[in-house]
Amino acid sequence: MRTLPAALAERFHREADQLAGVDEAVYSAAGRDVHDPVFGLGPREAKIAFFGRDPGRDEIHIGVPFIGAGGRQLRRVLYRRHYHGELVTTEQALAAGEGYFWANTVPYKPLGNKAWSMGVKRRFQPLVAEVLSHQWTGRHVITLGREAFFWFGINQPAALRQQLTHHWRQADRFETELTVDFVTPQGEPRPLTLHPLPHPSPLNATWFKHFPGLLEARLERIEGTP
Repeated sequence: MRTLPAALAERFHREADQLAGVDEAVYSAAGRDVHDPVFGLGPREAKIAFFGRDPGRDEIHIGVPFIGAGGRQLRRVLYRRHYHGELVTTEQALAAGEGYFWANTVPYKPLGNKAWSMGVKRRFQPLVAEVLSHQWTGRHVITLGREAFFWFGINQPAALRQQLTHHWRQADRFETELTVDFVTPQGEPRPLTLHPLPHPSPLNATWFKHFPGLLEARLERIEGTP
């Protein structure tokens, strides 16, 4: 699996050194450094990036995002598409995601699985934006949940934030896409097409049962039939 360039990883380490609210007990139980960000990365040329909120306990133990209960709901769809079978093992879950790029708004696990504050998301936004800008060349981003979708408005022009708000208010927001000019940390516009989906957590009672069908429809439109 690809890792962050050393200089960029060091910048994450420095920010994490001042980060209050990290679930240190989970990192300790997993034998992992609380300064190490959890990124899945993936091929630079991957057509699709999956973008979520932040890692959970299973993600810290395994060192890969989207591998807990919610993430497996997503990876189960990918596994059926590419391997035409039912996902059972962690190894299968990892294999299902190999052709995709993976990132989160903040790559550290918060206490109580509560969403990080806007202040924390703003602090890490330039670093996460640099990961998306320099480690991935695709343009299709499948966002998981409200927090991940509206991250694309942080440190961005007001017009882009208005686009996000307008799209989220639409009843068909999980079936339509939104193309935006995302401004990179270098100040350059980069066209991205956002494909919002609900968060796949089992706790999301409203959307959990609908998630596989919504994801499959997104993948069909972007990738076609495998």
